[in-house]
Amino acid sequence: MPDAPEKENPMSYAVTNPATGEVLATYPTITDAELQDAVSAAANAHATWSKTSTLEERAALVRRVGELHVERRQELAEIIVREMGKPIEQALGEADFAGAIYEYYADHAAEFLADEQIDLLDGDGSAIIRRSALGVLLGVMPWNFPYYQVARFAGPNVIIGNTIVLKHAEQCPESAAAIEQIFRDAGAPEGVYVNVYASHDQIADVIADPRVQGVSLTGSERAGAAVAELAGKHLKKVVLELGGSDPFILLSTDDLDATVQNAVDARLDNNGQSCNAAKRFIVVDELYESFLEKFTAKLAEVEATDPTSADTTLGPLSSLRAAEGLESQVKRAVEHGAKLVHGGGRDGAFFQTTVLTDVTSENPVAQEEFFGPVAQVFRAADEAEAVRLANDIPYGLGSYVYTTDQEQAMRVADAIEAGMVFVNVVLADGAELPFGGIKRSGSGRELGRFGADEFVNKKMIRIG
Repeated sequence: MPDAPEKENPMSYAVTNPATGEVLATYPTITDAELQDAVSAAANAHATWSKTSTLEERAALVRRVGELHVERRQELAEIIVREMGKPIEQALGEADFAGAIYEYYADHAAEFLADEQIDLLDGDGSAIIRRSALGVLLGVMPWNFPYYQVARFAGPNVIIGNTIVLKHAEQCPESAAAIEQIFRDAGAPEGVYVNVYASHDQIADVIADPRVQGVSLTGSERAGAAVAELAGKHLKKVVLELGGSDPFILLSTDDLDATVQNAVDARLDNNGQSCNAAKRFIVVDELYESFLEKFTAKLAEVEATDPTSADTTLGPLSSLRAAEGLESQVKRAVEHGAKLVHGGGRDGAFFQTTVLTDVTSENPVAQEEFFGPVAQVFRAADEAEAVRLANDIPYGLGSYVYTTDQEQAMRVADAIEAGMVFVNVVLADGAELPFGGIKRSGSGRELGRFGADEFVNKKMIRIG
């Protein structure tokens, strides 16, 4: 009987510079046979990686992976500038942050994986929780933070003893290859970290593969729903980090200018294409007019320019398609009653900083995420209304609260429906701080101790 024909997999991975529109490199999609070999390599590696290597050896590998990210920071940064338009200084910072994440897990591996004693009610004997690897994990990663996203998934799990099959975004094939090369150069055995240029249909097959024990996806709500459905069907553990429309609540401030600058920074990081960027600015009535005036003026000073320049704060969006989609979204907002206070213009993939007000709950965009340099500003009568507006969305990723009243800060933080709250600070993510959301922003956590506790077998051992 002849072999069944392979599915046709047209090439879809390419480096397309969003600043110029030029296609710089293309990569063929993996064949079905090659994909099976990749999963087999990861499964075979797990059998030895998790059993015969020591925790210290796995931590040393991951530490070296982090060091290589920093040593190769210039090369890595230049890759993602041309892949997705990140300003070069931010790209360098991302390579450094990825390195710090790998280092963090290497430093704390013994602590996070130590046996956990259970106090028995009857006091007879003892019991412990011992953490061990699950097996092969599939990572489906996005384009907006090509190194950071992979680090927070791969770092802890490689140390735990899991092995990784990594499908990166179609527009990030060069950075995907660079990460795999770093693992090889750090001394990772074959199959511990495997990059695959797979199609969406092929990824569905990988999720169904009984050798794969878990899936981590960072991406859109639509992608998360599709992966969660498949993972559930095949009884696989899944971690999802999806979209967000994070509120920035301003209740009081001793320095409005500094607060405005923080608001601008929180909106424009990564060209406005960050899941946990501040996107909806909710300001109490007495500060609304002055905040809107200063915030709009400050945003208007920022122009989208060449991402290769060290002076650039705002580069192009990730693709022409992304910019066209954002433009359409802004137009729909205005058509349904929103006021365009500033911006809205587009030049290719470059998008002007934009401010919208008067976005009512009836406006269809009120329940959407603006992925780019577009800010919505809302007026709130008081604290209670500010919290109501903040929670009036299907998302629950991050949030920001600015107030001079410490008790109010904690009260509002408790009331906000989100996985993360930052008080009087922005751009304060850290390797030690768990990252994740609730509602339609996903489930599970990455980073910190909790990020190392998702894909593990928490085995209970009871001793009489």
